[in-house]
Amino acid sequence: MLPWRNGVIALYFASGLILSALVSRLPSLRDALGLTHGEIGLLLLCMTAGSFVSVSVSGFLVMRLGSKRTLVGGSSLAAISLAVVGLGAVGLHSLPVTGAALAFQGAGAAAWNVASNVQGAAMERALGVSIMPVLHGFFSVGTVVGAAAGALGAALHLSIAWHFALVSAVVLVLIHTGTRVFRSDTSSTGSGSSNKALLAQAWREPRTVLLGVLVLGMALAEGAAGDWVALALADGYGAINSLGAIGYGVFVTAMTVARLGGGRILERCGRVTVIRLSAASTLMGLLLFVYGPSLITAFAALVFWGLGVAMCFPVAMTAASDDPMRAAARVSVVSTIGYGAFLGGPPLLGLLADVVGLLNALAFVGILVVLSFVLSPAAGPAKSTPKN
Repeated sequence: MLPWRNGVIALYFASGLILSALVSRLPSLRDALGLTHGEIGLLLLCMTAGSFVSVSVSGFLVMRLGSKRTLVGGSSLAAISLAVVGLGAVGLHSLPVTGAALAFQGAGAAAWNVASNVQGAAMERALGVSIMPVLHGFFSVGTVVGAAAGALGAALHLSIAWHFALVSAVVLVLIHTGTRVFRSDTSSTGSGSSNKALLAQAWREPRTVLLGVLVLGMALAEGAAGDWVALALADGYGAINSLGAIGYGVFVTAMTVARLGGGRILERCGRVTVIRLSAASTLMGLLLFVYGPSLITAFAALVFWGLGVAMCFPVAMTAASDDPMRAAARVSVVSTIGYGAFLGGPPLLGLLADVVGLLNALAFVGILVVLSFVLSPAAGPAKSTPKN
C-alpha cells in the first residue's frame, strides 16, 4: 500500500508544482509579451479552452486506457508544454507559439486531473477513510513550493524560459517514477459503446450535474486567485512582482493547511456542512481582498479565501466517485462543468477589469460562490443507481 500511496502523492504534488510555476510568474509572462489585463485573459483562454476540450473526453479515455496510461500521457504533455510556453514568450517573443503551448498544457493537465482523481478515489476506497483532501493537500504543497520558487525567480529576475524548463524537468521525473507503482483500477468497463453509454447517463443524472455547478462556482473562486491575485496585488495595491508571487503563496499555503487537516473535519461534519463552511469563508475572504483598506488586510483576506476554496474540489470528487464503476464518467462530467469556470473566467474577468478595475472585477466571483453554498446538498450521499 505504501509505494502506491507515495506514487499518487507524487503525482498530486507535481500537478500543483506545474500550475503554480505558471501563475506565480504571470506578471513576468505579461511583461515579456507586453499584454494588457484583457489580453492576458484571452491568452489564458487558450489554456482553459484546451482543458475544457480535454476534460470532456478524459472520462472516456480513462475507461478505455485506464487511469495510469491516461495520467502518464496527460502529465507528460503538460510538462513539456510548460517549457515551450517559456520559450515562446521569452526566446521567440511569439504570442501564437505561447498561446498554442498553453492550449496543449491545458489539455494535458485536464486529462491528468481526471485520471489522478479516479486513481485517488480508488485509493480512498481501498483504505476506507477520507484521504482525498490529503491528496489534494499535496497538490497544494506543490503549489506552495512552486509559488516560493516563482517568488525567488522573480526576485532574482530569472528568465521564465529557464524557470519553466527546470520545473518541466522536475515534473517529468516525478511522473515517471511515481506511476511505476500504480495499481490497476476498475474504471475500464470494456467496449467503447458501453463507455459512451455510461458517460451519456452521467450527463442525465441531476445530482452529478448539480455537483458540477457547485464546483463551477468554487472553481471560479480558486481559478480567479490563481490567475489574478499576483496581478491584483501588483496593480491594485501597488505591490512589486515578487510580493505578488508571495501573495499567491499565502493563498495556496492556506489551501494546503485546510486540505491536510480536512479529512478529520470531513468525517466529523460531513460533506454538506464542509461545503457550506467553505463557501462562507471564500466569500468573506474574497470581499475583504477586494474592499480591504491595505496590503496587510489583502494578505489576511487571502488566508480566508484559500481556506475556503480548499475542500470543495476534493469533496466533490469523492461524491462523484461513490460508485467505482461510474467514477470515471461522473468525475469527467463534474470536471467538465467545473472547467467552465476556467474557460470563461479568465477572459471575462480580464475584460471586466479593463472597465471597472481588477479588484472590482473579482467581486463578481462572489455571486457564484453564493450559488455553490445553495447547492451544497448535492455533495451528500448518492442514491443507488439502477443497473442498465
